[in-house]
Amino acid sequence: MNDSKMSIAVLIPCRNEQLTVAPVVTGFRNVLPDSDIYVYDNASTDETVSNALEAGAIIGFEPKHGKGQVVRKMFADIDADIYVIVDGDGTYDPSEATLMLKTFLEEGLDMVAGARTTDSDTSLRRGHNLGNRLFNHLYRFLFGSGFSDIFTGYRVLSRRLVKSFPAVSSGFEIETELAVHTSQLRLPVTEIPVTYKERPIGSRSKLRTFRDGLGILRSMISLLKENRPLFMFGSLSSICLLTSVALSIPLVATYAETGLVPRLPTAILTASLMLLSLLLFASGLILDSISKARIEAKRIAYLQHQPSN
Repeated sequence: MNDSKMSIAVLIPCRNEQLTVAPVVTGFRNVLPDSDIYVYDNASTDETVSNALEAGAIIGFEPKHGKGQVVRKMFADIDADIYVIVDGDGTYDPSEATLMLKTFLEEGLDMVAGARTTDSDTSLRRGHNLGNRLFNHLYRFLFGSGFSDIFTGYRVLSRRLVKSFPAVSSGFEIETELAVHTSQLRLPVTEIPVTYKERPIGSRSKLRTFRDGLGILRSMISLLKENRPLFMFGSLSSICLLTSVALSIPLVATYAETGLVPRLPTAILTASLMLLSLLLFASGLILDSISKARIEAKRIAYLQHQPSN
């Protein structure tokens, strides 16, 4: 497809971003003058909508709180060949979309993610920075090494990825879900570094360190169960098996010496753990077959859409 005829949609999810939404819209209007710029308001109580309208954005609404709710609504409502999604908080540089789009088109990718780089210690709060590092390491351990920054809010996406992505998350976990989806289907993706700036004075992050962190952790566990059940249940099975073997060694030694099993509760626990290990492993095998069938269905849905490049 000729990129000169491609339609580009810039998607900006917002809630209470009256200080930054207009500069973000204006910045992308200058960099991508032929694109359609959408601001979807997530029940803001300030002047976000009016400021976005004045800057020339197309407005949409999602009353249910949560970034995942907004992203799902935007992906369902908006048709384009290429999607640029960016946070409306003014922390990303619109001019870097040019390189992201160039990489996207030249390499025939489904996603280009902007891996955040910053020279400022205040761009990310200490709790957010620590959480980002921990969750990124956890993601690479559980799902592979495809991404170094799974929580970036700056991405370029293909139509076939957007329209086949079964988004179910309601909050900030949507970014983890998107990363897992691309890893699961082995889609062509890449990361390039982008500048991450400090929020302007008076602008506050909607990310709540502990509450949203727990939500992301629960999401990772759920995604692991759905996408790599054999790994998850096999690991639990191995833990039960090793514990059972460790507890049984002194029992076997005592029985060999005396012919008695004096610690009956320990023997019952050992046998129970062994049975639990077998059940967990069997469950993992069954769920792994179901997971592979779901992956095949997602792949078919993905292939039904024409590539963006």
